[in-house]
Amino acid sequence: MSDRTPAPSVLGDLAIEVRSKNAGPFWVTMETFMKDSAGYAIAADDTFLNEQVIADLYGVDAAQVQFFRIPSLNVVKISFPRPVTQAGVRDRDIHAGQHHVPLATLELPRT
Repeated sequence: MSDRTPAPSVLGDLAIEVRSKNAGPFWVTMETFMKDSAGYAIAADDTFLNEQVIADLYGVDAAQVQFFRIPSLNVVKISFPRPVTQAGVRDRDIHAGQHHVPLATLELPRT
């Protein structure tokens, strides 16, 4: 057995927490709380994580995706319109609590 920790391979590996939450009936907000400034630098790099990446992951319009990069907290917040209105007949996640999974499992760029 090896005592080596495997190299991080997905965004969630660099984070304390990646979470999503309801931001009202029409919006979802996701937050990445990175472990350190090195992880934050990756999450905040707009060549890695940007509006088009979120649009592709979540099937939303890239023009409506909003990013909030907060370096003093090592946090990146992302908001976008919910695909369906909260509590609508097609809503499968009323609290938007599972929306973070595609973001957390986003593969890191190869170095």
